[in-house]
Amino acid sequence: MTTPRTCQTFARYNSWMNGKIYAACAELDDAARKADRGAFFKSLHGTLDHILLGDRIWMSRFTGNDYPRTTIGTLLYEDFEELASARRAMDAEIEAFADGLTPDWLARPLSWTSGLDGQTRSQPGWLLVSHLFNHQTHHRGQATTLLSQLGIDIGSTDLPWMPQVEEI
Repeated sequence: MTTPRTCQTFARYNSWMNGKIYAACAELDDAARKADRGAFFKSLHGTLDHILLGDRIWMSRFTGNDYPRTTIGTLLYEDFEELASARRAMDAEIEAFADGLTPDWLARPLSWTSGLDGQTRSQPGWLLVSHLFNHQTHHRGQATTLLSQLGIDIGSTDLPWMPQVEEI
């Protein structure tokens, strides 16, 4: 069962992992970050930008906040520092959102219209928040693979090794 505490843990894991990946990417030059490496979103930069876009889409559905967005496959940010700053801000918002979740919110259905197929759906909050975190993890896995191909090891990506996991 997905609980507020589960969501809070995953929100902190998201911030931790993004910090590790962005720190590794900051060591690369812009050309290396943006080189087409055959990934679904072509490059490290494109993959990181897509994760942020997905987070903004879902967070707007969860909170009603209006975030700058674009279509899938079009970059939100060309500049890496701007992307990194937006990422840190979104991570803080996701943590604050998770800190405010209740069992009732997670059980309640949420309706939205998909930008991909135009269909309106209604599913429980717990499922959709789980999807937010799963989507992040899926694409971060792609980013860590791209970094690994460049000879960059960001260290453990396992949740039990997250600092302060015992305090959550």
